[in-house]
Amino acid sequence: MVQLTQSPQATTNPGRLTVETVEIACETTAIRCLDWDRERFDIEFGLQNGTTYNSFLIQGEKVALVDTSHGKFEQLYLEIITGLIDVNTIDYLIISHTEPDHSGLVKNILELAPSITVVGAKVAIQFLENMVHQPFESMVVKSGQKLDLGNGHELEFVSAPNLHWPDTIFTYDYKTSTLYTCDVFGMHYCDDRTYDENFTEIEEDFKYYYDCLMGPNARSVLSALKRIDKLEIVTVATGHGPLLQHNISEWIGRYQNWSLEQAKTEKLVALFYVEDYGYSEELVRAVAHGSNRTDVAVELVDINNTELTEVREIVSQAAGLVIGMPPQSNDVAIAALNTILAAVHNKQAIGLLESGGGEDEPIYPLRNKFQELGLTEAFSPILVKETPSKATEQLCDEAGTDLGQWLNRDRTIKQIKSIDNELEKSLGRISTGLYIITAKKGEVQSAMLASWVTQASVNPLGVAIAVAKDRAIESLMHVGDRFVLNVLEEGKYQGLMKHFLKRFAPGADRFAGVKTYPAATNESPILAEALAYMECEITTRMDCGDHWVIYSTVHTGRVAQVNALTAVHHRKMGNHY
Repeated sequence: MVQLTQSPQATTNPGRLTVETVEIACETTAIRCLDWDRERFDIEFGLQNGTTYNSFLIQGEKVALVDTSHGKFEQLYLEIITGLIDVNTIDYLIISHTEPDHSGLVKNILELAPSITVVGAKVAIQFLENMVHQPFESMVVKSGQKLDLGNGHELEFVSAPNLHWPDTIFTYDYKTSTLYTCDVFGMHYCDDRTYDENFTEIEEDFKYYYDCLMGPNARSVLSALKRIDKLEIVTVATGHGPLLQHNISEWIGRYQNWSLEQAKTEKLVALFYVEDYGYSEELVRAVAHGSNRTDVAVELVDINNTELTEVREIVSQAAGLVIGMPPQSNDVAIAALNTILAAVHNKQAIGLLESGGGEDEPIYPLRNKFQELGLTEAFSPILVKETPSKATEQLCDEAGTDLGQWLNRDRTIKQIKSIDNELEKSLGRISTGLYIITAKKGEVQSAMLASWVTQASVNPLGVAIAVAKDRAIESLMHVGDRFVLNVLEEGKYQGLMKHFLKRFAPGADRFAGVKTYPAATNESPILAEALAYMECEITTRMDCGDHWVIYSTVHTGRVAQVNALTAVHHRKMGNHY
């Protein structure tokens, strides 16, 4: 039976919000929050048909809630869930991943039911601790682990990292043959129909969603598909859009084919770590984040839980390898290291880092072995002697970016050389100014030379900047972040330009030898030699292919030399800079 509830706040909410509750299987209820008029989903893509946020209630002898909803549904969702069940009787809150559109009401549920146990991947629990700012009971689960709710509802968890969040897990209920997949197999589509009977109507939205969210992680998609291959699936309970029941084999087959095709064209970075040892996973994920920025595929491999044949296969497919050093006493991990050494070849790049567990396998003997085999070292070994700080995370992130850029070097060179196109030459005649963007967040700071900068609005005062996705500073340039736009002076810019154009080693201080003072509103470095500066706050990011176009409001600024001119940059071609 389907029940619909309309938002009582329709006059104050941007767009129409409704909630549908429907029994989708034995003792299983879907709570579908329908956002009819949403036009854009974060920064990824525009929406033609709104979207939905799906949550699920499984009532065996024990009760589990799978995901919550978006914060905009707070009043509606809480009214519905408290009408369905006494929230204090919910034993488990399963977090498929911590993206706010699915976990936006976790804190509200914890306030209503403080004894509930939150279930999720290790990374998800860590993320939630930083999100809800209150203690809670938790259960960390791994792929293959099971949770028995009674009445036949035995749940099995399936790890699906990077789809499209680093902490994603699937949940499979053996009693109902329902697979809860969060974002995977979903689509941004708002409709009264609960299921996918209108195949031809929604297939375009299904493909669009895959291209925007799943395609960039095609190899992770293939890994997840392999893990669910043996499951008998009657219903795919997605986090967005209609639930899949009528055409499951077709939908899964399309994911398989699209991902296989995409994986053929991608450079793969394989990152090996030992879960629960030191800071191995944390550091490797930071490297993966940096590599992802450069448009390469990444695959995280827990060598404690991966067969040697699979390790060998992953190494054979990878263009770049990163290894978080395992403990010397771990025979399984040492066997995996030997397998990696036997499978590598001299066209691959390698990066090594200590795990900080106290008894790491020595890093330099292993480094020497890889060098003897002819592998290129993408970054110097990262040595961890204490608890990783934000600066350590930045070091790993920048190391991953360097690795990805090295892997893409041939493509970049080919792009630069292909300048026989009159359009590219004409685009290159667009002149721009020269600027240095500086940003600081906590103890992490960075800078970049910029030329694609323009004033974008008068009321409010705002500027737009194009930032390449593979720039290290990109991680400091998200909505809500602050930075300083330093304007370079004509005739006096060469020194600063030369300094900030040079290649910095991962973690290097980009401001060494440069005179700066902190901005009043955000402590980002202001360059003493700049002609002028503006203190800015980012309000919007738009995806423009290989760049983000970042719009920011300007809070304050100052000109050092009133009569001086801004340095001007003239290019010859429009296919690189």
